[in-house]
Amino acid sequence: MKPDRPRKGLALLLAALSALGPFSIDAYLPSFNDIGLTLSATPLQVQQTLTAYLLPFAFMSLWHGSISDALGRRRVILWALVLFGLTSLGCALVTQIEQLWILRAAQGTTAGVGVVVGRAIVRDLFDGPLAQKMMAHVSMTFAFAPALAPVIGGWLHSLFGWRSVFLFLALFTVLLFCISWRFLPETLPPEKRQSLKFGYLGRTYCKVLTCPPFLAVCLAIAFNFSGFFLYPLSAPAFLIRHLGVSEREFLWLFGPAMAGMMLGSWLSGHLAGKISARATIRRGFLIMVLAAATNVTLNLILPPMLPWAILPIFVYTIGMALAMPSLTLLALDLFPAQRGMAASCQSFLQSAVSSLTAGIIAPLLWGSTLTLSFGMTGLLFFGVFSSLSYGVFVMRRTAS
Repeated sequence: MKPDRPRKGLALLLAALSALGPFSIDAYLPSFNDIGLTLSATPLQVQQTLTAYLLPFAFMSLWHGSISDALGRRRVILWALVLFGLTSLGCALVTQIEQLWILRAAQGTTAGVGVVVGRAIVRDLFDGPLAQKMMAHVSMTFAFAPALAPVIGGWLHSLFGWRSVFLFLALFTVLLFCISWRFLPETLPPEKRQSLKFGYLGRTYCKVLTCPPFLAVCLAIAFNFSGFFLYPLSAPAFLIRHLGVSEREFLWLFGPAMAGMMLGSWLSGHLAGKISARATIRRGFLIMVLAAATNVTLNLILPPMLPWAILPIFVYTIGMALAMPSLTLLALDLFPAQRGMAASCQSFLQSAVSSLTAGIIAPLLWGSTLTLSFGMTGLLFFGVFSSLSYGVFVMRRTAS
């Protein structure tokens, strides 16, 4: 399958599959207070439902790609949708916070399949600038999820209660299963599949996870994303407590974030083939640095208020989305014969940093908008350092 241009229908489906992960994070954020009241849980206990979700998400991300390298892309996605739908239904029926922890952990084991296997599918089908365009199309469509999820979740919560959010996730998964069953192609022929034997997997994982350029570019992606993700994780405190908006007004954060990611992804696709991937990445980092510096400055001189508290986040997401497709392709192209495994490891590292941000960094920093701006800047600093390290490692490899 070698189309002249990226297939927008496939991009839409891959984006929807990838969106399950962030959707199941952001959709229930407006319900945190009511979940705590219903299940007699403290705010920290409710916050830990995010950590319970993200840790298995990170761990299983290591395996989704390898399993799809061995069994094929389509089969893995379909089974993951079945399991995700069942655990979403279970989350709607819990009566104790401990039950929600367990089911959110189970949900996290399957939620990352769309992200990991979707990236492998793109590289199965497309090369060079065409792959960057396809990745940008997926990212641009995927950007709707973080914006729509809390809005849909807020309205469902207001009209039907917090359990309806998880019922909606279950129904959405059923719809995705039906569409995938009908339209999702198998992109990895049997002759290109890899072994699932423990010895082979161990050697290959070791090769991937000890490759300095791979680790550097993956950590750059992870820290860049966490610089933004800090705000959705802190949304109940950031929006309700500091900015005074209601559960139905979470679009104040997620709307600009969606617009920024769509614009950055569009720019990435537009620039594909016109400038190098590294030039695109440099532009993305420049935008993020300017946004983070502006964020700190505004929080130092102004009290928390709309729209100034949101504007730097919007600009940051433009740079993040501009750089991410090219960074992702740099990571996958280091291991062309094991793209699924490489996508798994990249997603694992991103999820691990996100879990750290959710479990430790966000609760420490959500006390004020100023400390959140420092958090964005600090995480971006590590992203810049990782990206520069990638360049150093590549130059050393080329010289040797």
